[in-house]
Amino acid sequence: MKTLVISLLILLAIASSAVHNNIPIFSFIPQASAASLPDKTKASVSSKPLQTKHNNAIAWQYFEQGNIETVFNQAKISGKPLFLYWGAVWCPPCNQVKATIFNRQDFIERSKAFIPVYLDGDQPGAQALGARFKVRGYPTMILFKPDGTEITRLPGGEVDPSKYMQVLSLGMNATRPVKTLLNEALSSKNSLSEDDWRLLAYYAWDVDEAQIINKERLASTLQQLAAACPPELAEVATRLRMRALAVAAENKKDADALDKTTALQQLSSVLADAEQSRANFDVIVSSTSEIVGALTTVKSSSRTTLSSAWNNALDRLLADNTLSVNDRISALSAKVDLAKIDFPEAEKNPKVFSLTPELLKQIRETIAQANQTTRNPYEREALIPNAADVLTKAGLLEESDALLTAQLAKSATPYYPMLGLAGNAKKRGDIASSLHWRQRAWEASKGPATRIQWGAGYVNSVIELAPEQITRIEQSATSIIKELEAKPTTFEERNQRSLERMGKKLQGWSAAYKQPGVFNRLASQMAKVCEQLEKASTAKTRCYKVFETSELTGKI
Repeated sequence: MKTLVISLLILLAIASSAVHNNIPIFSFIPQASAASLPDKTKASVSSKPLQTKHNNAIAWQYFEQGNIETVFNQAKISGKPLFLYWGAVWCPPCNQVKATIFNRQDFIERSKAFIPVYLDGDQPGAQALGARFKVRGYPTMILFKPDGTEITRLPGGEVDPSKYMQVLSLGMNATRPVKTLLNEALSSKNSLSEDDWRLLAYYAWDVDEAQIINKERLASTLQQLAAACPPELAEVATRLRMRALAVAAENKKDADALDKTTALQQLSSVLADAEQSRANFDVIVSSTSEIVGALTTVKSSSRTTLSSAWNNALDRLLADNTLSVNDRISALSAKVDLAKIDFPEAEKNPKVFSLTPELLKQIRETIAQANQTTRNPYEREALIPNAADVLTKAGLLEESDALLTAQLAKSATPYYPMLGLAGNAKKRGDIASSLHWRQRAWEASKGPATRIQWGAGYVNSVIELAPEQITRIEQSATSIIKELEAKPTTFEERNQRSLERMGKKLQGWSAAYKQPGVFNRLASQMAKVCEQLEKASTAKTRCYKVFETSELTGKI
């Protein structure tokens, strides 16, 4: 027993060290052996694709801007599809994918039939590659044909691992991209096979980024697909309708256009059926308040009826051991959302509404058990923030704090749970503590893209919560600017969005609090970075855009 404990501690130390160095590890404790851990020297980023050689591990290739064509040429020469994973080490859904999909033996075996490529958002040039492939949200997984044509985007946490494997197989066997399938499905010459329809139904619409359909048309398009689906594929049509409902519920215009009577009937049928609700658990646990809010009115009898049916479905999911622990915690979160749906003011004033003792007991017991039994380090990185959020929504801030604080010493990325502690402090009105945790999170963060995002978020929080702290605002913004590399890849995607949000916040703050001097000094510092970029380049234009300054003067 002592030897086993020591071995596990060694494995955890290796995994922690690797993650801190941005090295993805896809052998899990205790699901996989130490032999499947990628060698540190192999996993470091270089100008050429690298891959592990272990037979029992995924042969991930790591690439940057300079060798991307080499990787795609390798796919073309080998005739193998290319599987692209886009994520970040701190991202909870990414860690859930690593814990529940990438450690499966059938996925590892399947990966031998394609070229698996790992792209971390903090790798050099990663944000530029993200722009090229039109990927934003972490995680995004794309399957390409050997010739580089995008076949499909695979669902992340939306489906369970077994369904994921089915969709992956569908994508690998597909002869036509999903974009082509969509166009044909909506045409009068519809001749799609059953597998084609399933590939459409389980496409990762949430991370499409307008690759095959504009977001404004997504809800209506999914409804059209459901209506066009062959009658013998009832489960596929149901999946499309549920996805359409979830998308429509997020937008008032789409929600108002819903046939609420029909939608309620179809939804009630899904909620009452254990198999259908299990197949669509992602919609049921993640779009609860949006859908109930879109289809029913406050404190109406229809809302009471729908909420009761929804709660019954959630309780079934909570008791379903075939779901991951984290998915069951998401079902618990949905129960809290449902209980609070008629009391939106409770978010700002918890005294307005409190959960029933029965639900509070269920929350505490479920989370305690999950915390005690979950050992997989990747799954814990996904579980703890999710569980802490449930406790926070339930008004149990101290218990949420305790869960997050205990995770800090165990987490490979403690700067993520620190954001949860900052959020809890903000909820209780403790501004000093909230900013303390925000600052600690920024200081502890690793990786260029992550440090920009965390740093800009910290500045924005100080402006929001303590706008009178002029020195703190200027010093922190100055530190962020000083860290920026004068490279085109610095001003891409997530980096650029974070910097522009900070710039707009600073501009508004300087006007409201009469601090043009601070803003001008910061803009001048940014201009020095911009001046080092190639003249008339897109990167230079984006750089100046952060503070809305002119390339010619570097001033407002």
